[in-house]
Amino acid sequence: MADLHIQINRDNGGIAGQIASELRESIRGGRLAPGTRLPATRDLAMDLQVSRGVVVEAYEQLVAEGFLVSRVGVGTQVTPKNSPVPARRPRAAAPSRAKPVRRPPSDRPYYGHRPTSPDLGHFPRERWLAAVRHVLTSMPSDALDYADPGGVSELREELAGYLRRVRAADVRPENLIIVGGVAQGLSLVLHVLGRHRPVRLAVEDPTSHRQVPLLRRAGAQLVWVPVDEQGLDVRRLSGDAVLVTPAHQFPTGVVLSPSRRAALMEWAGAGNRTILEDDYDAEFRYDRDPVGCLQGLAPDRVVLSGSVSKALAPGLRLGWVAAPPAMAEAIRRARGELDLGSPVIEQHALAHFLRTGGYDKHLRRMRREYRRRRDALVLALAEELPKVQVKGIEAGLHVYLELPDGWDEHETVRVAAGLGISAEPVSPMRESQGPPAIVVGFARLPAHKAAEAVRGLKVSMSGQKD
Repeated sequence: MADLHIQINRDNGGIAGQIASELRESIRGGRLAPGTRLPATRDLAMDLQVSRGVVVEAYEQLVAEGFLVSRVGVGTQVTPKNSPVPARRPRAAAPSRAKPVRRPPSDRPYYGHRPTSPDLGHFPRERWLAAVRHVLTSMPSDALDYADPGGVSELREELAGYLRRVRAADVRPENLIIVGGVAQGLSLVLHVLGRHRPVRLAVEDPTSHRQVPLLRRAGAQLVWVPVDEQGLDVRRLSGDAVLVTPAHQFPTGVVLSPSRRAALMEWAGAGNRTILEDDYDAEFRYDRDPVGCLQGLAPDRVVLSGSVSKALAPGLRLGWVAAPPAMAEAIRRARGELDLGSPVIEQHALAHFLRTGGYDKHLRRMRREYRRRRDALVLALAEELPKVQVKGIEAGLHVYLELPDGWDEHETVRVAAGLGISAEPVSPMRESQGPPAIVVGFARLPAHKAAEAVRGLKVSMSGQKD
């Protein structure tokens, strides 16, 4: 078993990435020969004085990249000589730590990490790679041809079962359409609803400012409806349809109350209206079991949209729409006219991941981890910044923070970014006025770093009126 010489800089963070980088360079440089057996994760963690999970993450990364192989009973070793090892790539220039994080102007879209993004370092690379390998070795060649634009049947069947079991949805495989995420799903639904006249779409106030241009481009005329501690104020609804995030409203973090749910169903039924349900953050509820989706209450009135963007990774661009039969067929046709459907291999891989229990296992693991991180952040805020109010239920990947009087949203976000805290101001998400607030993501903030980051925020903001 190899005795490894690994140097890590604890001040820089990203310890798992540093370990993976050291091992990768050792393999490329020949210091670790093909077939060399590496220490057990527990042993290496003790040597480096880090948690075992950090070493597991580094090993999994290199297994996914092809540098290492791992087998039960054999352990982890450098990929044997007769197996391909990725070629050396030019080393990217190290980012300057002295420069503040910069975002593009507010009138330009920002692509990349958001406060609502999951910790992509925990993406189950090895298990996903196993699913892809299984698909490529088992699927018939004809399956690689142009597929049903509504999605491959295997994935629709697995998803229908999952949504019935986990989200209490009333959905059949034939009523599901596989799409490239919730954004595309909403665009397709609005395209179908607006075939004859523009759709007056009620939206939550506040809501995701990134969604607004998408909805307008799809032809919707937006009607803003306020959100309070019980969710969307149904008494003030108007329009032909409504877009709602009942499981965990973004950005306020509230859940739609039972009385509001009942009122919303009555509103839709009385006026022959459609409810567009974005099942946002439904996978991550920490204080109790998730509340069932609205679609299960009125499958003839509700169009349910969801994706794996929070559970796995946004870059997979895999989502779904569950709609009443006639609308589902219209959405399927629209998908075919748009781009002929989603990538086939990824759909089969997700179906395999669902069928073998890998998806459920990953969610259970991440629920525990994200709860630890949220609890650590909330505790640090209570101890260091008690005048900052944490709003919303214990769920999702973000917290909604109302700021003390005198604090500026944009300045707070700028300071937070310099401390490694991902945050966004809430004012651009509002149509009406509201108290100063920010959205803070905790998915990528390790629990042991939360107190330090919040103390840094306290010191930096001490000049503000609090």
